[in-house]
Amino acid sequence: MNKLLEVKDLTMDFGGLRAVDSVSLEICGGEIVALIGPNGAGKTTFFNCVTGIYTPTRGDVLLHSQGKKPRRINGMKPNRITTIGMARTFQNIRLFPAMTVLENVMIGRHCRTNTSILGAVLRGSKARRQERETIEKSYRLLEKVGLAELTNEFARNLPYGAQRRLEIARAMATDPFVLLLDEPAAGMNPQETQELDELIVKIRNEDKIAILLIEHDMKLVMNISDRIYVMEYGKKIAQGTPQEIRENPKVIEAYLGEETDA
Repeated sequence: MNKLLEVKDLTMDFGGLRAVDSVSLEICGGEIVALIGPNGAGKTTFFNCVTGIYTPTRGDVLLHSQGKKPRRINGMKPNRITTIGMARTFQNIRLFPAMTVLENVMIGRHCRTNTSILGAVLRGSKARRQERETIEKSYRLLEKVGLAELTNEFARNLPYGAQRRLEIARAMATDPFVLLLDEPAAGMNPQETQELDELIVKIRNEDKIAILLIEHDMKLVMNISDRIYVMEYGKKIAQGTPQEIRENPKVIEAYLGEETDA
């Protein structure tokens, strides 16, 4: 399979603290890959380095756009990385609460429109066409995540699980070929988690988007992941299929615990 995201020996230091220590990882087309580990293992720091929020101390982050040479994205601004084709969600939901559900998704389309300020003010034919396309695309994404009936509701009024799905729709509005999800099931009840499980697989299958997720819900991880990477204390300690990870003694000791082995 073709590589889409390639991370080589990524290291992140904060003063004398090494939060991520020479971690390598890759994602290929059509894959759902999980990154797991105990709290404080360095997973979110790793995500932040990959998506441009932090500039790593050392290592390479490469995006492989189809038909183009790999691009080293270390140090690029997050909005530039999004334009190239990688989007993410956050552990703490970052919606615009006073905007409608539809408007939140439309914001994600901003990086795919090129109307000038003058064109937007004068509302020329190009501006009107792009606005119409943005609305149509955003509504289709709301249909995909099961929120079409809430189009005109304010984001702040949505149930927690629906807010999570809205954030995923907004990330997808940027037309990514790689999607990073930071603890998407956090705070969800079992029914919401099951719906999320089905949505992630649907996105991979229908939209051909490769997905990397951080998640603590081991049932979800084992159900949908093609491969799993495991971190502890900033280091990668294992990688493999769900079955291989389930049986790995280092992983059981570090994270999964005896109840998963039962």
